[in-house]
Amino acid sequence: MDGVSLLADYFILCNAESTPQFRAILEEVEKRAKKAGGRRLHVEGDAGSGWVLLDYGAVVVHIFDPELRAYYNLEELWKEARLVVRIQ
Repeated sequence: MDGVSLLADYFILCNAESTPQFRAILEEVEKRAKKAGGRRLHVEGDAGSGWVLLDYGAVVVHIFDPELRAYYNLEELWKEARLVVRIQ
């Protein structure tokens, strides 16, 4: 997000197809962030809403239901940002 937004250095966008998958992704992000010395500053949303945002300051993680991800289309909104990696 360097040069595009002051909100964060990195946005991570991913899909979760079910409530258990939301939980699994959340737990893994938390575990890895803690191991790397990161501390979650804020959380928004929940699995039931179809969207969760985890704010670690320099890194913001968005976990979406695929339908909501398509609706909000953050990739288009932030298209000027340099893509670091895309995993399909």
